[in-house]
Amino acid sequence: MTIQENKQLVMQGYQKFQAQDIEGLMANLADDIDWIGVESEYLPFSGIYHGKQEVMRYFGMLAQAQDVVRFEPIEMIAEGDKVVVSGESEWTVRATGRSYINPWVHIFTIRDGKVARFQQFNDTAAAERAYRPLQASTGQQPGTGASILH
Repeated sequence: MTIQENKQLVMQGYQKFQAQDIEGLMANLADDIDWIGVESEYLPFSGIYHGKQEVMRYFGMLAQAQDVVRFEPIEMIAEGDKVVVSGESEWTVRATGRSYINPWVHIFTIRDGKVARFQQFNDTAAAERAYRPLQASTGQQPGTGASILH
């Protein structure tokens, strides 16, 4: 595929995610995809996933854990079989009611017209603060919807 086709494939994936068409998004992924996320004891969907079935499980856990408020790819750079996208998102954690803003970078590797590898880098500190159970000393009550910035 050309660089432009690789960029189009990635943009289609983002559009499907934003439309909550996870089944459609799966069609853009190689059967043996490596989905590499950050590791965090507080984020129930963090970690590494192999294959479409595990990636589908990832999206299920993501949807159960938090709601997307905003998801914006901002800049896309492509060369060879790689597409790198920077962006920002905002999420609300269902268990705590807190929101957080999350700048991110996604790196895609394209093989035979499909995403064969996805790796993400993001602000885990803001996400962990939003997920972490509230401390009694903060005086803040669960579900108050406090927003956590990066």
